[in-house]
Amino acid sequence: MSKPSVHVAIAMLFHRGKVLVGWRNADQHQGNKYEFPGGKVEDGENPEQACRREVLEEVGVDISNWHVFDFIRHEYEDIEVNLHLFHAQVSDLALVNIQQPWTWYRREQLLDLNFPKANQAILQRLLWAHQIQISDQLEKVQHLASDNFFYFRTEANEQAQQQIEQLDEQVLSKLIVNVDLWHLLASATQQKVAAVHFKHSQLMAMEKGQLPIGLRCLGACHDLASLQKAHSLGFDAVTLSPIRQTATHPEAIALGWERFAEYAKTCDIPIFALGGLSPDDLQLAQQHGAYGVAGIQNF
Repeated sequence: MSKPSVHVAIAMLFHRGKVLVGWRNADQHQGNKYEFPGGKVEDGENPEQACRREVLEEVGVDISNWHVFDFIRHEYEDIEVNLHLFHAQVSDLALVNIQQPWTWYRREQLLDLNFPKANQAILQRLLWAHQIQISDQLEKVQHLASDNFFYFRTEANEQAQQQIEQLDEQVLSKLIVNVDLWHLLASATQQKVAAVHFKHSQLMAMEKGQLPIGLRCLGACHDLASLQKAHSLGFDAVTLSPIRQTATHPEAIALGWERFAEYAKTCDIPIFALGGLSPDDLQLAQQHGAYGVAGIQNF
């Protein structure tokens, strides 16, 4: 006898780098666990409409601008759940409308919370390493520190594609590749990389709905306009550069920490400070609103 199947719309709500989380009552399926806002898709509505309705009913805010986050099918012993995941930013003005007991948590804190098993893939995607090493030498990924991702900054060609296809799954889970190179990879390999990178020019040429679904997407930003564009497109995280002048881009005007902090206050997704930095700058960067740091020469 087949299990009953239910379609559920789930919302990832972000504000200033934090994620909104609630608590499931004991009488609910998978009760006495933490949860993201959402609920069953009702007859006559699509998953996005259900997500908007559930967030308004449960949380108290009405959000019209949603981005597709992922689709996850998970089987419990008694039921099959189909999770339709969306994400959105919560504005400063809407904060006063959020109902109890919904609470904001830093992404790192999510690991300490007891979520249903179906949510584990969501948690993995929300958590980023705090350092991104950038290099065109792929062999360096084999010696990566545990709290690092590695952006393989190279041309999209057959040689690079073949190099990546030879990596094992554990190494791929730390690897970031540009979208042009990502398109050359086998579909199975595409799903195993840590993130898909978009250059500033690629980001600015995009429209909403063009990001890969179910994968972290990292955008390269250099100013407030590109940062706002990344928000509107639904990127998972961004780099913001250059903080200091660099040898690789001597013509670029450095933002400095004051302007970086000003821009960071407008951002609800993780920002990686980039440009003339080293791992030793992580704490300083976080004091100015960064999630992490990225770099080329000093990493």
